[in-house]
Order: sequence, then structure tokens, then C-alpha cells
Amino acid sequence: MIRSIIKIDEEKCDGCGDCVPECHEGALQVIEGKVRLISDLFCDGLGACIGHCPQGAITVEEREAEPYNEKKVLDIMLKKPRSVLNAHMKHLRDHNADEFLNEAIEYLKELGIKNPLDDETSEIKPKINVQVHDGHQESACGCPGSQMMSFEQKVEEVEAESNQRSTSELAQWPVQLHLVGPNAPYFKNSELVIMSTCGPIASANVHQDYFRGRSVVVACPKLDRTEPYVEKLAGIFQMANTTKVTVVIMVVPCCGGLINMTTEARKLAGREDLEIEVHTMALDGEIKSKQFV
Repeated sequence: MIRSIIKIDEEKCDGCGDCVPECHEGALQVIEGKVRLISDLFCDGLGACIGHCPQGAITVEEREAEPYNEKKVLDIMLKKPRSVLNAHMKHLRDHNADEFLNEAIEYLKELGIKNPLDDETSEIKPKINVQVHDGHQESACGCPGSQMMSFEQKVEEVEAESNQRSTSELAQWPVQLHLVGPNAPYFKNSELVIMSTCGPIASANVHQDYFRGRSVVVACPKLDRTEPYVEKLAGIFQMANTTKVTVVIMVVPCCGGLINMTTEARKLAGREDLEIEVHTMALDGEIKSKQFV
């Protein structure tokens, strides 16, 4: 079928990887110094990654693409460096795409090509491959935001504070950016906090530090369908006369998308006067840095 799909100009691409976390389907990877579309199968053609390429190397084109035909996908992979095929096979495995993985393995057998996964495991569907780096476990997909970690808690302090219940400072509902309306009354003439979905989980003090006296929305630039977010934020900035924006992100790379969306929305709204402050939160909830953008 003819459909929309992204195209990467390898001459312009410098391999920075800023676009990679913006691809919700995980179709992009940095391989041999260039960002590559490792599989048509996982590209929806919506172009969520385009605005995050500083070199303008990503566009959307109309071309023939058969997303459910794994053999066609492999034919494309086999024309590229071997490392691209390896990444594609791992991608199928890590996303539990069993049907397409099995089809790919059989097709490689027909062509007399060794399955790259044979070097890692003899199972067709291996268990999650976990690697250890700097004392942390990292999942096979390589995303720093998916690393598995354990934090040592001071049990005595937690028990001592358990009897002191706090009052919620949340003054609105809903809070998910997908669900709020730009003309909601709680946004009017208010300071807005745009927080990573993980933020309220990581920090024990978000209500006192961020929700008190402010309106708030939460969003995840990696897992949400973010296409409407810039326009929706711009609508809030315009209609609500937002007085200030505080963007609270986690230290993981994918969270940076919240900054890009907010600054783009400010530009779209014509609110160059709007102050945007970015707070970067560590995984234990500590604020590591604050800066204006």
C-alpha cells in the first residue's frame, strides 16, 4: 500500500539521536553514527520525531510500504549494514512481536542467513536480556529511562513520618494533558506546572513544591500520543493568560521532549513574554538543576 512514512536524509543527519526518544514505536536507532529507521513495521508515519531533529534531516514521504509484510521489511534491512538487521531482529524480540519475529527467522533460514539472535540465545523468544552498567540493570532496548534500579530507603525515617499525613494541594481535575481543555477555568491567570508523568511518583513533596497555588498538567513525551500537545499548550497560553510555566522533567533523555513542546507552544501562541523555567528531577525526587529557556 502507499502510505506516509518518515524519510531520513543521511547527509544531513549528524547522529545526535535527539529524535530517537520521540519515536513512540521505537523505530529509530543510532547505528554507525546515523539515525536509521530500523523497520517500516513500527513507523506510523505521523512524524512525531520531525520537530526534534535540529538538522532538519527528517521528513515524511509517500511511498509504498507494507507494514505487515515482514519479508518486505527484511528485504530492505538486508540492503543496509548488518548492524541494522541485528537491531531490527532485537527490536522485534524486545517488543514481543512473536508473529513477525518467527516469520523473520524462517525467511532468513530460506535465504541462508544466520539469525543474529543465535549469538545471544537459542530461544526463538528469549527472555528479556538484562545488562548491568555501573551497578544498574539496563534492559535490552538500551533506553536509559527503562533501566531497572532499586533505591535504599531509610525505613526508620519513613516510619517516623508515616503518622503525619499531608493534605493534597491539587485544586483541579483532570490533570492529564490529553484530557484538559485549554479554556478550563482553573487555568485562568494561573502559573502552570507541566510535569513528567513520573515526577509525582519520584518525589514525595510535589504537592507542596509544585501543586500549591498552581494549575498542573502531566504528560509523558515517550509513551503519550503527543501530536496534539503543542497546539493544546498554545491554546492554554493564549486563552488563560498563563503567568509562568514550570516544566518538571526527569533526568532520563526522553523527558526532554516536554521542553521542546513547551517552547514550541510558546512560539505558536505568540507569547514570547512567557517565562519558562525547567526543573530537572533525579530518580529519587531531588531537584538537580533549574534553568530558564
